[in-house]
Amino acid sequence: MSTATLGKAQIVENAEFVFTATDLDAIVRIMMQETGISLSGAKGNLIYSRLAKHLRRLGLRSFDQYCRLVESPEGQHERHEMITALTTNVTRFFREPHHFDHLREQLLPGLIARARAGERIRLWSSACSSGQEPYSMALTLLGAMPDAQRHDIRILATDIDTNVIATGAAGIYEESLLEPVPAALRKAWFTPVGNRQMQANDALRSLISFKRLNLISNWPMKCKFQAIFCRNVVIYFELPTQEQIWSHMMPLLEDNGALYIGHSERITGASEKILRSDGITIYRKTGNGGVA
Repeated sequence: MSTATLGKAQIVENAEFVFTATDLDAIVRIMMQETGISLSGAKGNLIYSRLAKHLRRLGLRSFDQYCRLVESPEGQHERHEMITALTTNVTRFFREPHHFDHLREQLLPGLIARARAGERIRLWSSACSSGQEPYSMALTLLGAMPDAQRHDIRILATDIDTNVIATGAAGIYEESLLEPVPAALRKAWFTPVGNRQMQANDALRSLISFKRLNLISNWPMKCKFQAIFCRNVVIYFELPTQEQIWSHMMPLLEDNGALYIGHSERITGASEKILRSDGITIYRKTGNGGVA
């Protein structure tokens, strides 16, 4: 069978829509260009299942038509919808608890003292998904500093997906999702809103600013962060992109600031030279120069 014939062959059996290897290659390429995320090892069935409803909504007959749309100037909105559909958002409150123990025990005592002295303190959740990570950061802070919202200490929460950003900003979660949150913190900082849901109260939400950010595009932030959480996201990028992201972060991390990464991730490239281990998947910036 020729390469051209292979490219036209249907790769999902008994499918409602025509989906060929050529279409799969186009989607992999678009995702890489737009987000830096590598889907090269992804199964065609997974991509098909996540995007088929979009073709149905648009009244399209094939993935070829869909790819042509998302690559056209008129398809900008649909391109964003595709990225949202193919972006993995797995998160939970206090995921990898040792990170929050380190934040509470090793970092916050000094940061709280600085905040009470009038200094500006900034923490960043760089791939915040639907908000459980930045809320866990904020709850850890409030557990140690209940009046934190009265001081200049804030958390930036960013993600490429506007849908999960909206969820985080609203701060409404099923009660079952709050089980990892200590009972005293749930009672102090969440309010029942019906249908077995709880909402972060105004004081808790005021500590966090949710913003859309593509990690492979230009970053608008200029301030220094005392802690950066970048967990379980760079694993979706190829190694050169990972190193680019770490290098981009280093000038934004304060000397002796903490970087928290996912359990399957590691620091590589120039950034490795100015970070020292401070625990499992925890690093502190040494101050031995910056990274361009």
